[in-house]
Amino acid sequence: MALTRDFKETVKERAERDPAFAKAMLDEAATAFLNGEPHVARLILRDLVNASVGFEGLAAETNRPSKSLHRMLSEKGNPSMDNLAAIFGAVRKQLGVEFEAHGVKAA
Repeated sequence: MALTRDFKETVKERAERDPAFAKAMLDEAATAFLNGEPHVARLILRDLVNASVGFEGLAAETNRPSKSLHRMLSEKGNPSMDNLAAIFGAVRKQLGVEFEAHGVKAA
């Protein structure tokens, strides 16, 4: 049986060549986090970091050790709000994305 391509490599290459895909990943990570799925958000962010700024670049941008960032964005990671904000900020900056919040009126 022929070996298939690694999923993470496929995602990384797609995000590198398709800015709209990378921005959609960032949006999906933010949405997952806000919808109470932080574990999903961390894994999407991890793939996006690998495809954009890289963990060494993220470490330099956030003034946090690369190893700690790897742990934070692991399946069982538990980043603080400050660290998560720094990660989102660095990736957002790398991709040239601005976030815009919209309020929803309660019924």
